[in-house]
Amino acid sequence: MRVLLVEDELGIAQFIVQGLKEAGYVIDHGVDGQAGQDLADAYEYDMIILDIMLPKISGLELLEKIRSAKILTPVLLLTARDTVEDRVTGLDLGADDYLVKPFAFSELLARLRALQRRPPLQFDTVLRAGDLIVDLVKREVRRADKLIVLSPLEYNLLEYLMRNCDRVLTRTQIGERVWNLDFCSNSNTVDVYIGYLRRKIDKGYPQALIHTIRGVGYCLKTES
Repeated sequence: MRVLLVEDELGIAQFIVQGLKEAGYVIDHGVDGQAGQDLADAYEYDMIILDIMLPKISGLELLEKIRSAKILTPVLLLTARDTVEDRVTGLDLGADDYLVKPFAFSELLARLRALQRRPPLQFDTVLRAGDLIVDLVKREVRRADKLIVLSPLEYNLLEYLMRNCDRVLTRTQIGERVWNLDFCSNSNTVDVYIGYLRRKIDKGYPQALIHTIRGVGYCLKTES
């Protein structure tokens, strides 16, 4: 899952970024409202964590811009103010949930999981491709009902392929989505991890799901 964090307080941002990376998330960090808007416009996210008090563009202004642009990504607002008026304003502008500072990281994770389950679902909580099933809530992968253990990066790569089933993805698309903004297009990292996935997902099964599109990239599909 790829998350956008827009937070100008460096200490809080580092705390969230480190914790989410350790939990297996891919995270981009915008240091102010303008940077957050640029990232939200340029990339597709599964979740946005948005501080209200931001320089350049306030969190509420950014939220309004995001919703005006028809971006339906769930938004969790962070705020140091816990008044009814603040919560109502944010929710009316399109926020999905609120978290008041200071907070425990375990609560942040729980709220992100809850938002992932909450309708309307712009993404399913279970992805299927033939006999391959990915449970996004439990972060479990099964093929032919056999549990497959993946590393966090392998899981993120498979989730991205599954969300784009039957769609050809370039190495650059995969790298930027799974390895964040620092991905180098000259790296063979994508190829290496595709190899890891194939050994776990396809080896020993009569039908391969992960296909190489020569000169382009990769595609997960149930038909040869």
